[in-house]
Amino acid sequence: MVARTLDRTGERPLWEQLLTDLRRRLDVDEFTVAFPGELALVAEYGVSRHTVREAVRRLRDEGVVVAGRGRTPRRAEPAGIEQPLGEIYSLFTAVEATGQVQRSVVRTLDVRADGVVAARLGLEESTPLVHLERLRLADADPLAVDRVWLPEKLAAPLLDVDFSRTGLYTVYAERCGVRVTGGSERIRAVVPGESERRLLGIGPDVAAFAIDRLGCAGDRPVEWRQTLVRADRFSVTARMSARDGYRLDGSA
Repeated sequence: MVARTLDRTGERPLWEQLLTDLRRRLDVDEFTVAFPGELALVAEYGVSRHTVREAVRRLRDEGVVVAGRGRTPRRAEPAGIEQPLGEIYSLFTAVEATGQVQRSVVRTLDVRADGVVAARLGLEESTPLVHLERLRLADADPLAVDRVWLPEKLAAPLLDVDFSRTGLYTVYAERCGVRVTGGSERIRAVVPGESERRLLGIGPDVAAFAIDRLGCAGDRPVEWRQTLVRADRFSVTARMSARDGYRLDGSA
């Protein structure tokens, strides 16, 4: 074990210096296998148990590590996103509801023609579409790659929107007067390709959900969306009853 030195002559208390260094080590994923126990930190930094406990308590309050009485601290697992089936939902809202911050890296925002997508929206193949592609993040962790097509006739006011911290449905309603009220969604389990794994920051042992969504305002299609979301961070749930039973769509 490499001994780590704290400044015992400075004005900053030792627990604060320890806390800063532990945050740094957490940021570079130094504790991927296990977070060190109390006695290990005492020996590594040459400080008292009181100093270690205060630093770990701060990390626990921040939600970075989990520690209970008589238990070795461990790094907190990222909160998962659980989505009930049969409900209109926004990934932006679902992430923020867990206490995480949802940010996006906008990869594409332009106008283009796509005959296949236009047909799904019930439009002529040459109809111009607003295309938005984002890498969705939960805090700093990649969560999903999201690709959306919207009729340009409806969505042109969105071309100058900063989508890094904005939910699409909110500005679609505010700027364009289009509110997604229903539609259909198909969810499949897939094995992402190499480029997709790099974007999502996952290894070959992590699967993903591919979600195809047709969003409608009333009976009118106003959105076609394809989302690839990490299956280790996202799940879907369904409610059943003896009266209604549980129906699976027979399409493959």
